[in-house]
Amino acid sequence: MGNPATLDEVRAWPALVPLTRAARALGISRTTAFTLAARGRFPVPVVRVLGGQKVRTADLIHFLEADGGGAS
Repeated sequence: MGNPATLDEVRAWPALVPLTRAARALGISRTTAFTLAARGRFPVPVVRVLGGQKVRTADLIHFLEADGGGAS
């Protein structure tokens, strides 16, 4: 999984990011991210784009800010 992304890093990301990248920002594994998304329980809305699952960076930032944001 590696180190979670900082809030400052997330702010520099493009508007949509893959589910796996969002998982890194949340400090959760790829497997957990896909499991939560499949159950409709991922902490931020997941959108399907070209057959893949993506997360809006703005939604991720909003969640991280509300959750204390971790390290910035």
